[in-house]
Amino acid sequence: MSYVLFETPDEVKEQTLQVLKNIASSGKVKVGVNEVTKAIDRGIAKLVILAMDVSPPEIVAHIPELAKKNNVPIAYVNSKEELGKAAGKQVAASSVAIVDAGSFSEELEDLIKKLPKVE
Repeated sequence: MSYVLFETPDEVKEQTLQVLKNIASSGKVKVGVNEVTKAIDRGIAKLVILAMDVSPPEIVAHIPELAKKNNVPIAYVNSKEELGKAAGKQVAASSVAIVDAGSFSEELEDLIKKLPKVE
């Protein structure tokens, strides 16, 4: 069972990490499965980013469905290490939710336009 709903082009993955890095320095991000799940449930997640190397996949398997139900766009990046680092953490992160883009809302909108709609 795979939680990756679509193939993400490498340049979009790179843009995702760059936008996350910018937002993590000034805006608000939630890191980790529990925080991301709560952010989606509360309707404050603007974008959910998942690592594609989460093992076992059941850890994050519920997030794409939840995001779909709540119309939250999803992006994928290659690894938990790069996701954690981009989120400003010293540890790997399986999932991150952007809740406030701060001064980077234009960059976030631009990124979201490049992501496939999750149906």
